[in-house]
Amino acid sequence: MARLAQLLAEDGYAVRAWQLPGAPDEWKPGEVAEADRVVLPVPLEREGKLNGTSLPLPELWRRLRPEVPVYAGAVRQAAREAAEARGLTLVDYFADEALAVRNAVPTAEGAVAIAMERLRVTVCGTPCLVLGFGRVGKLLARNLAALGARVSVSARRAEDLAWIEALGCAPLHTERLAGKLGGFRAVFNTVPHPVLSAALLAELPRGCVLVELASSPGFDAEAARSLGLEPVAAPGLPGKVAPETAALALRDALYRIWREETP
Repeated sequence: MARLAQLLAEDGYAVRAWQLPGAPDEWKPGEVAEADRVVLPVPLEREGKLNGTSLPLPELWRRLRPEVPVYAGAVRQAAREAAEARGLTLVDYFADEALAVRNAVPTAEGAVAIAMERLRVTVCGTPCLVLGFGRVGKLLARNLAALGARVSVSARRAEDLAWIEALGCAPLHTERLAGKLGGFRAVFNTVPHPVLSAALLAELPRGCVLVELASSPGFDAEAARSLGLEPVAAPGLPGKVAPETAALALRDALYRIWREETP
């Protein structure tokens, strides 16, 4: 977000930032009412507070003028309804498909890097499982296969399973994983709801690397730890792995949204 603020300033916008080290001209939260547009982070919130701050979202909504458009990423329904109740227009820039795809690239790269740091063997030749075949799952499977990993991918839809096989990976049905997990050395979850129960986790060999990429966990973390496994939570990888790439993608998405809003 700090780099995004710099990019917007370089393009001639009068940018003010809050709690973003290195961003242009810091301002106080009370001055947010003076803004013509407000750009908030992705995800918008963590535990009811503006992501990265101690400011409760209801307090932020109270400080904004109703006519000011607000842009944020991964907006939950409750936050949207609370903003609308204040007369605010809250736009989720993550609805921009191009942004979602471009954001998946550093997420997939970062996930591989996490696994490489923790595996005691090379990725090449290592049996890896990717749970889910969405944007991140597709790119992650491709990256792992390019490194020589033996890649399996789980999905539910018949067409996804067909594509997984066509791309040279082993297809597994997400609801039929029992008895098939014993050989994996790394498992990456991209599915935002529980996938691996305690019983399924028990099949994994000790030392298996679990990388959690979804917004809601797919691993039973407590059960994993009791089995000697340690899930690695990896939120916000684009900003951590490639902040320049992530900022450029978000800037371009905002410009597309703003052009569409202009009469």
